[in-house]
Amino acid sequence: MKFALRKQRNVNARVVADTASHFGLGRRGETLALEHLERAGYRIVAANFSIPIGRNTRNVTVNAEIDLVAYDGPTLCFIEVKTRASDELAAPHANVDRRKQRQIARAARGYRRMLGLMDAAYRYDVVTVVLPSSEEQIPRQPRIDLLKNFWTDEKLRKRNWYDARWD
Repeated sequence: MKFALRKQRNVNARVVADTASHFGLGRRGETLALEHLERAGYRIVAANFSIPIGRNTRNVTVNAEIDLVAYDGPTLCFIEVKTRASDELAAPHANVDRRKQRQIARAARGYRRMLGLMDAAYRYDVVTVVLPSSEEQIPRQPRIDLLKNFWTDEKLRKRNWYDARWD
């Protein structure tokens, strides 16, 4: 019986590995981003922090994840990591859209509230990682860019119809 369960787990693991190769790319990018931030002087305090932020229209709990939480000096940074194999079509940070920004901001608010850091200085950063293709003749180094203060809570504030649109 144990052998059958072990064999079934191995088959399931192989199926997941075969169908989700982009997860490996993302994990590798997060590892490279973490190392880059540590070299830049950031102090990492959490990775892949997940918290429930509400419910959807079908009453299912929605979780939000923050890839990295770190301190850059006294400033608490909530960091989203975007990894791509190529940036020919679009830059990796193009996928950090308004919806994703709101989701991360809600998770960050929950993190700050949970740890009593509501008055602490904070910001939202994005780290983009472009990994070179393994098929290239001359192997290149991954390109890692840190975009500090990529968005603010003020940018995410919903406007009323009577608010000025030119600011």
